[in-house]
Amino acid sequence: MDTLEAIRTRRSVRRFSDRPVEAEKLRSVLEAARMAPSWANMQCWRFVVVQDPGVKRRISEHAVADSFNTAKGYKSNPSQRALAEAPVVIVACAECNRSGDMGGQQYYMTDVGMAVASLMLAAHAVGLGSVFVGIFDEKQVGSLLGIPAYISIVGLIPLGYPLDAPECGAPRKSLDEIVRYGTWGD
Repeated sequence: MDTLEAIRTRRSVRRFSDRPVEAEKLRSVLEAARMAPSWANMQCWRFVVVQDPGVKRRISEHAVADSFNTAKGYKSNPSQRALAEAPVVIVACAECNRSGDMGGQQYYMTDVGMAVASLMLAAHAVGLGSVFVGIFDEKQVGSLLGIPAYISIVGLIPLGYPLDAPECGAPRKSLDEIVRYGTWGD
């Protein structure tokens, strides 16, 4: 699958089969994250790969229900289920002092975001599904995994083979709605 096809067809996957993820595919998606761009090539990202079912279940307990899920009428948090059921959970972290900080704006979120986007696109390209979970109790997950206090947890990525073919994505806005050329008013 070429890059543009992966971008066009990747969807968030929240239901996973119990088929294990092969070590070479896992390594391939982690390699894609490693190759992402970062502030001054500082590569602040760090990843914890969790495959133990008990630990994944405990991580899922710390995913916080959000107003989006409530508004959608979900009786349970689909992120919690995805974290518990996926064969792999990748915990995306940042060593914050290894990224840019200019004018009070820290760039570690951008750095990790680019790495996670690469990881998720690579996962799709090799037949795996994933979803980004960004609402969780960072202190509890960090304590559970023994993550040092100077490391910030940015997101949780359940990863595995999709249980079902992912639904078509939500309609995307047209370029006319999101792009300005020259200046905002043009």
